[in-house]
Formats: sequence, C-alpha cells, structure tokens
Amino acid sequence: MKIILWIVLGILCLLVLLVLIAVIRTLLTPAKTSEWEPVMDPEREQAYAEKLAEMIRFETVSYKGQIQREKFLEFHKILEKLFPLVHEKLEKTEIDGSLLYYWKGKHSDKPLVLMGHQDVVPAEGKWEHEPFSGDIEDGKVWGRGSADTKCSVMSFLQAAEELLADGFVPEQDVYLSSSNTEEVGGEGCPKLVAELKKRGVTPFIVNDEGGSIVTEPMAGLKGNFAMVGVLEKGQGNLRIIARSNGGHSSYPPKDSPIVRLSKFLVDLTKHSPMKSIMKTQAREMFENMAPYGPFWMRLLFGNIWLFKPLLEILMPSISAQAAALLRTTVAPTMQAGSDGCNVLPQEASLVLNLRYIPHQNMEESNAAIKRFADKYKLEVEIIDAYPACEPVDTHSEAFHVVEETIREVFPKLPIVPYVMTGGTDARFYQEICDACIRFSPVVYGKAQMKGMHGLNEYLDTYSLPGAVDYYKALIRRNVVCNDDSLQ
Repeated sequence: MKIILWIVLGILCLLVLLVLIAVIRTLLTPAKTSEWEPVMDPEREQAYAEKLAEMIRFETVSYKGQIQREKFLEFHKILEKLFPLVHEKLEKTEIDGSLLYYWKGKHSDKPLVLMGHQDVVPAEGKWEHEPFSGDIEDGKVWGRGSADTKCSVMSFLQAAEELLADGFVPEQDVYLSSSNTEEVGGEGCPKLVAELKKRGVTPFIVNDEGGSIVTEPMAGLKGNFAMVGVLEKGQGNLRIIARSNGGHSSYPPKDSPIVRLSKFLVDLTKHSPMKSIMKTQAREMFENMAPYGPFWMRLLFGNIWLFKPLLEILMPSISAQAAALLRTTVAPTMQAGSDGCNVLPQEASLVLNLRYIPHQNMEESNAAIKRFADKYKLEVEIIDAYPACEPVDTHSEAFHVVEETIREVFPKLPIVPYVMTGGTDARFYQEICDACIRFSPVVYGKAQMKGMHGLNEYLDTYSLPGAVDYYKALIRRNVVCNDDSLQ
C-alpha cells in the first residue's frame, strides 16, 4: 500500500513540476501583438469598388441541378468590359458558364492557379441595401457576392490587368479559374479540373477562397490575422430512417418511429462516437495564435506538449467551434414524419450533416453512425458524401511562397495555418495539386462573416487594394520560386 501511495505522490509531484515548467516558460516567452492595419488608398479603393459593384449588380445566383449557361455568358460580357487586356491577351476557355484563363509564362513546370467563384447564394429577407444594388456607401461595397467571392474574382482579374498593362510576362504559367456552381457543389469546377488534366497541367499552387484576413478570429485574440486554410473537412448527409406499420395516434406503441429516432439522437449527442484528436494542423493553428492571446491562452496553447490530452477532452465541451477543429461533427438538420396530426408514421426520418475530419474520415465516421442506428433498429441511407482533403504541408516550398507573399504585401500580419470546416471548390483541385491553399486576401470581421449567406453582405473598400497587390505579388513571386532562398 505504501508503494502505491509513493507512486501516486511521485506522479503528482511530476505533474506539478511540469506545470511549473510550463508556467515559467510562458512567463519568459514575450507576448506578441498583431500590429498590421489596412493601408488606406482612396483613389484605388474607389476604382476597384466600382468594378466590384458592377459585378454585384448582375445577379448570378446558382441553383442545384441547373446549369444556367446563358445567364453566366451575359455576366462574362461585364468581365470583358471591365478587364479588356485579360480578354485580349489571355486564352479563355468557357465550359457551361465556368471560366478558365490561361496566361502563358516562360516555363510550365510550376503553374499557378488563382480561383474564385462567380455564383452566389440566394438573397432573401429585408436588406439595408438591395442585395444586387452594388451600392458604395460608408466605405463599403454592398450586395450579395461582395465578400463571397466576387471580390476575389475582381481582384485577381484586376491584378492580371495591371501586370499586362506593364508588359509583364510571368516566369511560370498562370491560370485564372472561376466556376459558376461552387455554392451548390456542382460540376463547374470538376469540368475545369478535367480540362487541365486533359492538358497535362499539374499546378504548383492553387489559391482559392477559405481563409482570409480575420479580425479577432478567436475569443481573446485582438487585431488581424492571416488565417490560411491548409485543411478542408469532408462532408456527408445521412438520412436516418425508422419504419413501422403506422396506425392511429390514440393507441401509440412504446417504440414508434419518432420515439426511436429521438432516443437515437439523444444517445448520439450524449455519447458521441467521434474521436477528438489534436492533429498537426490544429496544433499548428493554436501554437501560432498562442503568443498573441492572454496569459491563459499562452499557457495552454503555448505548451501543447503538456496540455494536449487535457485540451482534447475539454475543448469540445467548451466550444462548438473548437469541437469542429478536433473531430467529425454531426448536426441534425431535417426531420420528416406523418402527414397527419393523428396518424402514426409508417416512416419517419431525420438528416444528419457530417463534417469529416481526416483522422476519422468518411467511411469510419459513417460506420460509427450506422452502429448507433443499429441499436435502435434504424436504417442509414447515404444521400451524398465526400471525404476530407489531404492537408497542405506547411513546411513545403509552395506554402512558404504564399507565406512570403503575405509578409511582403501585409507586413507584420501574423500568419496562422487554419483548419477549414466549410467547403470550397479547391477540393476538386486536390486531384492534380498537392498545395491547394485557401486564402482570400481581404479583411473579414464579424459583420462580414455574418453577412456571407446571410443578410446585408458587404465588403470594406479598404480591403481591395491589398487584395489586388497580393495576387500581383504572388504572380511575380512565382518568378523566383525556384530561387534557393525559398527552398
């Protein structure tokens, strides 16, 4: 018994010593401050805002299962007017309304792809400014698509326009890619990728939407941070079905379909089969943010070597956002039952939306749901699903090129690798590119985040010069991407 007590005491003393080391280490590590602020350039802001506004005024809402090529061909006429040199000098390929521009460089071994989508989600509800007004007011461009992501399309087309005006010839081939079905997960981008595959193109870097310059990305963090998406979770929709013989509601059975579904959902919520693990991408994200946070954040996230097991247990219960970074998430989104108030359903169902994490990817997560469903005699139908993407290597040459470009254009802006919980068209490029990086070089605060897919979407005009400069710098940096200094 004494031996056991001495062992327990020894373990406790070791833990105290390790925590003390972590505290001292945190106290000795200087705290950092995000010092970058956007540089105002009123003349350029106005010029770029007017181009973006004209793009917004043409409604490009996409609908699942509809190609709508003719509508997007009309939108392309606006692009031709706004960016004449791009359409004169670059080779344009149009596929069912999606666009691919080819800018021939001196070499073709490390081509660059810049991406952004033309389509937008529907604009419902009452807006402060009409959703397709393109109003420029109070230093903002208002309208659906201003932030998601006509701003990116405008910015990289404008970057190409200005470089072409200067007679610039890229060292490497450049492709400008813009699908018209991103918001509905349609065939626009896959067809563009198929075209590049047919040409034998293997991009060195793909730069799509996803991350951005985010103001206060996490509670306790002040200032702006370049959140660079390096991992995109997968997504699936599962229909959970309960069947019975139905009947009259005046003599309900103990385990009717809705009761079984309810028990299943409560059990799934209380005893999630999804594993919370802090893998490399989440760890790098927290470690990069830690120096800029308050003491508790610097202590916990600056010493993940010690606190990782504790964080994996506590974070999912503290924050839904944190849970999404560490595990596959499961969200019930739709329900169906009887058509009559007094009729027991012969079939009832609910839909679960899953966002797959690589360490418990699509097949394993779906199997875990099926095991749960089997306990309640429920069927599982996969409506649609695709797995999580392979993460970008943050130590690769391609990622360093993006890092250096951000540092050049946005000095003193902290760079944080980011785990994306949403979906983008970049996932289709994973088939031909190892470095699909999700980063829109515009500033998003809480209002912009809320407006995307919601009411009153807008973008601050001060974001636009920096965005154009970022794409110009990334195209130029590809000139020296073979330089040993960037290896």
